[in-house]
Amino acid sequence: MLNVTLICVGKLKERFYLDACAEYQKRLSAYCKLNLVELPEERLPQSPTQGQIDQALAREAQAIRAKLPPSSSLVALCVEGKERSSEHFARLLLDWEQSAAKHLVFLIGGSYGLHPSIKGEAWVRLSMSPMTFPHHLARVMLLEQLYRACKINEGSSYHK
Repeated sequence: MLNVTLICVGKLKERFYLDACAEYQKRLSAYCKLNLVELPEERLPQSPTQGQIDQALAREAQAIRAKLPPSSSLVALCVEGKERSSEHFARLLLDWEQSAAKHLVFLIGGSYGLHPSIKGEAWVRLSMSPMTFPHHLARVMLLEQLYRACKINEGSSYHK
C-alpha cells in the first residue's frame, strides 16, 4: 500500500473544501495510507516586498523540511512544473511504487507558492494547469487526481 503524505501550507477553513477533501481522503483509504499535514502560512503585510516574500517562503520551506518523512520522494506542485495527463500521473505513481523510497510526499505551497530550494529538492515538479487556482482548491484537485490514478492503475471504469 502506498505511503503518501500531503504537506500543505495554509489551513482549509471553507466547509466546501473540507467536505471535498474528506470525501477523497475516505476514497483513497482503500489505496494508500494518506497523511495530511497542514502548516501555517507565514504572515505578510498587505503589500509585501519581494524580499519579505522570499524570507517567508524560506521559513515555510524550513517548516516543510521538518515534516518530511525519512526516505521520501518529493513532488512539488508549482507553476513551472510539468503538466501531465491523468494516465501519465497514474504511471508516475506506478514508477514510484517500484523505487526504493518509502514515502511519496506532495507539496502544496501557500498563496506565494514554494521556495526555490524546496522545489529544487523535488523528484518531480507538477503543474495542475497553466491557469491559476487558489492553493486550497489545488488540494482538492490533487486528492481527486490521486484517487483517479489509483482507479486507472486498478483498471476501474472511474476514469472514462
